[in-house]
Amino acid sequence: MTTFAPDSLALNRKLPLWYQVSQSLRASILGRSPEAPLRLPTEDALAAHYGVSVLTMRQALKELEAEGLISRHRRRGTFIEPSAQRGAPVRLLGSVDAIVAQQSGMTTELLEHGPTTVPSELSEYFPGLAEVTGFRRLRSDEETGEPTNHAHNYVRPDVAALIDPADLLRSPMTKVLRDAVGVRISRITDTVEARLADPETARLLQVPLLSPILHYTGITYDEDGRTVDVARIHYRGDRFSFTVTLEA
Repeated sequence: MTTFAPDSLALNRKLPLWYQVSQSLRASILGRSPEAPLRLPTEDALAAHYGVSVLTMRQALKELEAEGLISRHRRRGTFIEPSAQRGAPVRLLGSVDAIVAQQSGMTTELLEHGPTTVPSELSEYFPGLAEVTGFRRLRSDEETGEPTNHAHNYVRPDVAALIDPADLLRSPMTKVLRDAVGVRISRITDTVEARLADPETARLLQVPLLSPILHYTGITYDEDGRTVDVARIHYRGDRFSFTVTLEA
């Protein structure tokens, strides 16, 4: 039987290995194509693929099983759950793979893209630039078609010129910047706050006006310390929760 092929992963030794592996595999599962096999490789094969011990791999799989993304059957193997919940809670630990994972597993509609004036409140992130390239997307649950979040990205023009908009229909912005464009991401800072839905957000997310939403701001920096992308995402408050884990 053909098995599912997960993405590769560059490990960061400052974060727990099991967590990085679980989040990378989670992103692969949620971002898989409909025709992809449901059976995962063996623990040994997965451990070799990620370059970790079998014990680390086992812990990563246990996390995904607890989340309902996979099921494990003695003698039969490990399988992706076809009915796995795609709108899972957002979990932030500080790795790029965690950011990619939180954005995966949704249907994406590109509403618009093109040059836009730098908003005054974001000018500090784009010094010397009057314009950036804006990408506005609406993401929906793959199973129900229900809108879950509205994303607006502001990207440096020189970087945006290298983005194929079609890639944003298949992959999160962070993954496109890193893997398709080749940006060497040094860090991403995240801010989450509660807000009330304005008329445009309420219309797009199909919620009542002034409903509670989660407003996420993510600022992506390259290895030279320059801002590459500022993401503003409005999440439906009834569909998402954020958990932040701090490592000593």
